Amino acid sequence: MPKQDNIPTVSGKESVILDILLDQPTTEMYGLEIVRNSGKRLKRGTVYVTLSRLEDKGLIESREEEPRSDMSGIPRRLYKVTGYGRRVYSLLQKIREAAHLLPAHSVVLP
Repeated sequence: MPKQDNIPTVSGKESVILDILLDQPTTEMYGLEIVRNSGKRLKRGTVYVTLSRLEDKGLIESREEEPRSDMSGIPRRLYKVTGYGRRVYSLLQKIREAAHLLPAHSVVLP
């Protein structure tokens, strides 16, 4: 569970993943699907590390896909944004919007 007394941070890659997952908030996605939907902003080699970091922060959650008879191999891991992740993302979007309203010489803390 994330520490509630710390201000959450989200990297650029983490933000891309949150954007993709929140574009279809009721749909769970697997890692390579997220890469495919990223428009070349994410690569296969970094997506799973980034997903793990987001999960450690409590911003997303995952579960193993139910095995299907028409599918071979190991089940995929499916990801979705948590309620906490939605709130953090919304707050960060508001901060970004407000930052665009500030004069160029102003300092904005993350």
